[in-house]
Order: sequence, then structure tokens, then C-alpha cells
Amino acid sequence: MFELLFKYPAVLARHREGPLAEDREKFLQHCADQGMAHGTLLRVARELLVIARHVDVGAQEPVTPLQIEAAAGCWGDLQRRRGRSTGSRWSSELFVRTATNWLRFLGRLAASEPIRTAHTALIESFAADLSEARGLSSHTIKSRCWHTEAFLNGLRAQDRALGEVTVEDVDAFLQRRGKEGWKRVSVATCAAALRSFFRYAEQRGWCALGIAAGIAGPRVFKDEGLPVGPDWADVQRLIGDARGDCARDIRDTTILMLFAIYGFRSGEVAGLRLDDVNWTEDRIDLSRPKQRHRQAYPLLPSVGEAILRYVEQIRPHSPCREIFLTLRAPFRALSASGLYHVVRSRLETLGIRSLRRGPHALRHACAGRLVAQGLSLKEIGDHLGHRSADATRTYAKVDVVGLREVAQFNLGDLL
Repeated sequence: MFELLFKYPAVLARHREGPLAEDREKFLQHCADQGMAHGTLLRVARELLVIARHVDVGAQEPVTPLQIEAAAGCWGDLQRRRGRSTGSRWSSELFVRTATNWLRFLGRLAASEPIRTAHTALIESFAADLSEARGLSSHTIKSRCWHTEAFLNGLRAQDRALGEVTVEDVDAFLQRRGKEGWKRVSVATCAAALRSFFRYAEQRGWCALGIAAGIAGPRVFKDEGLPVGPDWADVQRLIGDARGDCARDIRDTTILMLFAIYGFRSGEVAGLRLDDVNWTEDRIDLSRPKQRHRQAYPLLPSVGEAILRYVEQIRPHSPCREIFLTLRAPFRALSASGLYHVVRSRLETLGIRSLRRGPHALRHACAGRLVAQGLSLKEIGDHLGHRSADATRTYAKVDVVGLREVAQFNLGDLL
């Protein structure tokens, strides 16, 4: 690998004879396999040689993040004194980033200990109860713990104990959320999470009795959750605009079709793997983490062709099994936030008006389209992966009069 990067004999010899040459070369080959550009490989190779000389990678114990940062600080200061960098920050950041990736690749990076506070054990106990006693999904548990942690962090900032909390404290916290711009639905979700936590805290004797019963979130009106996605004509325009021949268009077209035609959630598309597409039976086997089960969908010819074109022509070679990857090296699975950016940026570019701006806007548009075509609540709920009819009724409000029972429907008619 060194021979492909360095042409001058003296420079090549310096890298080959430096410490941990074999380990450095393996990592560079790994980076090259991930599609890293030649210029970036050169920069990483130079930085690896510096790291190998300043970090005791061969020590018996794994290297900690603190040790990496200390070595990076020394190296950054040295560069600044030599006049090779106007500031030590850039050198230090490059050092830390490269060293962390290399040591993780070698299995020599010590796991960083999560920051623990006085409330960490309480949240862990609460999360365990939600999972083991109540059987809630990981998504719901994460959401409730997030809201709870935010409230407890506020207590810690005021140097107050959980046992001192009153219902008025919770009310004040919820009011602050509203003043920060949270919508009523979001504040109501926060109130429900805190109500769940204080119910558990009361059972454990951590706080005064009656707090959970006294928590009242804002009223959410019955028709407040009307679908807020774009019109179907705009959805068609959105997908049509993405039908180009560049790498981004080919990838994004497939993503938009999965959101708009199937109504998948962003986490479901992000987690979609190559093995989830059954080409023999023309089927997509989707994992639904929110419901903790798998659901089969017919693979439409248009969607199958879009996936196949992306996989064969654009998708980088990568050990990642997720279908959708980033367009630039190092290639990795496209996250839910990355998918949000894909949808939002294209909606804004076309000037399409929608209260929601991300993938969920297309999920709403999909549901509204199914309602307009006359599907029953159960059919729409099954298609969207809802466990209760209440979740589906949100979309039925658009066209209650036109909602009628039908036996089957053709997904291909959506486009």
C-alpha cells in the first residue's frame, strides 16, 4: 500500500521502517477499500506515522481517549512551535480523529466510560422496568428516558434532590418547553413520559406520592393531528425531479419511492438491508423496530428497478449490509437524520409547501392517498404498520365520507 502512495525512495523508506508499519498499512488498505480518495489516503498515512511515534499503541492495556487527546495536544503544540500550523487546534483534531479510527480498527481503543450522574442509576432502573415489566419497544423507552433525563438534569443544575420535587416543578418544566417553541403534541408526549417515570418513582419510594396523578399535559384536540404532508401531485413532482442520472439522484429516487409509496418510517428505511429484498419472490421483508416484528410488502417493478439500478451502478462496495450508504468515503449506512436531509432539501429546492419537511411528510402523503382511494382503516393501518386503529384515524379525517371498504388494492396505482 505504501508503494502506491509514495514515489520518493526516502519517503517510502520512512513509512516502511517506521513503527507498526504492518498495522498502518492494513488500515490504509481498509480505507482504500472504503473508497477513500488518494489525497485523503496520503494525509492519513502521514498522520498515522506521527501517531505511531507518539502513542504507545503496543502497550498491554488498550489506549484510552484521554491518552489520545494528551498526545494530540503535545503534537499540536510542537507543530505550532515549528511554525507549521497557525494554531494547534487543527493538528490536534486531525490527530485525535485519525488515531481513534485506527485504534478502533485494530481493536486497541479502550471503551470510553459513559458520563454518570447522580440520576444515571435511576434512569437505568426506570428503563429496565419499561422493558422487562411493561414490554415497551426500545424506541418508546429511549423517548421516555430522554424526557426524564432532561427533567432530572434541570434538578441537578438547581442542586435539588428528587425527593423535593412537587407537581408545580413538573408544571413549570412543561411550561418552559412550551415557551421554547414545542408544540402541544410534543409537550403532551413529554408529560406522558414524566407521568410514567414518577409513577415508577413513587412505587420505589424515590419521591412524594401523588405527583404522577397530578401531571397534566396540554390538551390535544381531536382533529389537531391532521395529516400535514404535501399534496400527491407535489409528491409525484418530487420523485419526477429526482429521476436523473447522477449518483445522488439515482439513490434519492429510490429513497423517495420507499417513503411515498410504502409509507415507511425513516428508521425503517435506514435499517433496510440487502437481504431484506427477496428478488425471487418480489418481496420486501421490512423490520419494524417500533412494533418489534417483520412485515412483508410486494416489491413493485418500478421500485425494484430503482433499487437494482442504485445497487448495481451507484452503491459503493462496502461490508455494510444496509442498502443506502453515504455518497462519500468513508462509506457508511445513511442515518435517519441523513434521510431527513434528503427529503427536506429536495422539498425546499422545489418550493413544495408542507408543515412537515422530512420523511414523515411523505408517510402522511402516502396515507392520505390511500384514504382518497377508498381503503378501509384496517387496510391503511396494516400498510403503515399501525398496531391500533386510533393511529390510523388521523389520516381518515381527511376523507371520512369517502372512506369505504375494499377487498384489495394495487400499490402500483399510487404513482
